[in-house]
Amino acid sequence: MSNTKKIALMSTLVLVLAVTAIFNFILAGTRAETVDGATDTPVNYFTSYRDIRNSTRSEEFMELDAIIASSVEGSDEYAAAYQRKMELVELMEDELVMESIIKGLGFSDAAVTLTENDHINVFVNASELNEDDLTRIFYALEYEYQIENGDVVIMPVYAES
Repeated sequence: MSNTKKIALMSTLVLVLAVTAIFNFILAGTRAETVDGATDTPVNYFTSYRDIRNSTRSEEFMELDAIIASSVEGSDEYAAAYQRKMELVELMEDELVMESIIKGLGFSDAAVTLTENDHINVFVNASELNEDDLTRIFYALEYEYQIENGDVVIMPVYAES
């Protein structure tokens, strides 16, 4: 198996792990429990989401850095790892900008995830989103990133601030 295929497979597995962790937090609820089982302060969904996303990305960066450090500069393995690292940096910057755009539209919080195949998942802090809200979010992202209609999923997630 070539190194490019290994990196692609590893990236896919990391993405699946991140999605699984996110759904685990969603399905388990947003309240933290103490050792004795009593509920403590609420855990903000968006903070948890970003923490999981950042830790997953940090692990992937460490793996890519290890590949880069152990490879000969100019080799295919080095180039693939370096390219993937630059792609991740660009994805992270785009996610941050998209989250800021959505907050600029008046929503208290948002989390955005970009996938390898240019799909955008948007989670907005709202109990529900009407058609006008969805249109505003979509067109703001479309204007900034020239996205296509089928590439965006916008979901309300109510999290107390």
